[in-house]
This record gives sequence, C-alpha cells and structure tokens, in this order.
Amino acid sequence: MAKKVIYATVVYTVVSMILGMVWHFVFFKELYHSLGIYNRAEPIIPLGFVSMIIQGGIMAYLYPLYYRQGSPIIQGMKFGLIMGLFLYSVSTLANAAKIEVTSMSSWLTVQIAFHSIQFVLAGAGIGLVYKKS
Repeated sequence: MAKKVIYATVVYTVVSMILGMVWHFVFFKELYHSLGIYNRAEPIIPLGFVSMIIQGGIMAYLYPLYYRQGSPIIQGMKFGLIMGLFLYSVSTLANAAKIEVTSMSSWLTVQIAFHSIQFVLAGAGIGLVYKKS
C-alpha cells in the first residue's frame, strides 16, 4: 500500500508539473501576464513543486477510501474531478475574491480548463496505480 501511495503521488506531481509549466509558461503565458494575477517576475518553482507533492500525497492517500468498484481509470477521473473542484475553489475562486484581475471571466475560464485537464489526467493516473492486480 505504501508503494502505491508513493507511485500515485509521483503520478500526480509529474502530470501537474508538466501540464502546469507548459500551460502557464508556454501556451497561456501572455494571457496570465495580461490578467495581472501572477506578478512575481521569477516564480519560485520549488515552492510550487512542494505544493504539488502535498496535493498528490493527499489524493494518493484518499483515493483508496473513495474507490469501490468499476473501471479504475473512470473512477480515478471522477475522483480527480472532485478533488479538482475542491482545489479550484481554493486556488482560483478564493484568489479571485482577494486579488484584482483584469478580466474575471477570462481568469475563471482558463483556470477551469486547466484544472479540468489536470485532474482528469492525474485522476486517471492515480486510478491506474491503484488498479487491482
């Protein structure tokens, strides 16, 4: 069981790091800059990495409590979307309430797209890790 928690944490972290870096620093870099939401000239990548490890560890620990039966990939995706909605409320909605952005609709839209993709992929990966042998 401990190995699966570690593997699932790694899956979440790798998926989140790759998608996050490509999404935020390549595809939508100019949009995020124009929104004014991320104003640190040089992001602190190790701090973000630690955040992802914590998130992945929590999801890896909780998933076996959620999963009962059915396709591990589909169940993982459903679990991922539940966790993604929770984290969206913390990372996007709460920030939107506290930080001025130039376009609230653009901010909420790009973030819901990002979190949906992130947590569907990570959830599917976690489901595969816990797949019964």
